[in-house]
Amino acid sequence: MANAYLQGVEISASQFLDIFHHYDNDGNGYIEGKELQNFIKELQQARKQAGLELTDQMKAFVEEYEKNTDGKIGIVDLVQILPTEENFLLFFRQQLRSCTEFMQAWRNYDADHSGYIEADELKNFLKDLLQRAKKPYDEKKLDEYTITTLKIFDSNNDGKLCLAEMARLLPDQENFLLKFQILISLSSPQNVKMDRKEFNKIFELYDKDRNGYMDENELDALLKDLCEKNKRVLEVSKIPTYKTAIMALSDGGKLYREELALVLCAEEV
Repeated sequence: MANAYLQGVEISASQFLDIFHHYDNDGNGYIEGKELQNFIKELQQARKQAGLELTDQMKAFVEEYEKNTDGKIGIVDLVQILPTEENFLLFFRQQLRSCTEFMQAWRNYDADHSGYIEADELKNFLKDLLQRAKKPYDEKKLDEYTITTLKIFDSNNDGKLCLAEMARLLPDQENFLLKFQILISLSSPQNVKMDRKEFNKIFELYDKDRNGYMDENELDALLKDLCEKNKRVLEVSKIPTYKTAIMALSDGGKLYREELALVLCAEEV
């Protein structure tokens, strides 16, 4: 079935998802190693059988990865290769070119401030995205985009997207959120995710005036210590970028525990 989809001039959103899952055999969110080599081989065969030339994007992709056994691609990399209908996933990346813009959009579309974007909130986001791009759509197509986006990024299958899941749409160089998910704990030399107890301890330590939120100066002090402790993961030179993006989640410059937990904590607070 996936091979037949690869022959198409244009692939629907649901077909695209089927293709990705077909080649991501181990379900780790990437097509890599032998999976990637099989994808390249079958892409070339499918286009040839359909009497279609490889697009310029496909040619560049094949040249880069055909002999690279260590290469891997994610879901957004794939959407730039295949002729996906509407290219709906790329709309997000085109609109939100930085992590700061992403954080601002998150605050807007997480309407109930639950820390998640649920199906109805995601649908509203995609609707606004299509309208901004002046792309025609109907309710059926909008529902398909919403369902497909949930299936792609909802890694724990809870029917909603957390900040880290949604952030997978960002370009790698902008997605510092993933780096914060693998921080070395401030109180442990081992590479571990920050749990609830650790997060609460850190928040209370850096909330110097005990007013229940962090201002920019308190966040700056926290980020400097995190970067110093985690030099292999975080870059000191990017502290201003980290701070600006995280403060975009704040309420008028007040970064409450719940908002900071979206970035730092591996568990719900």
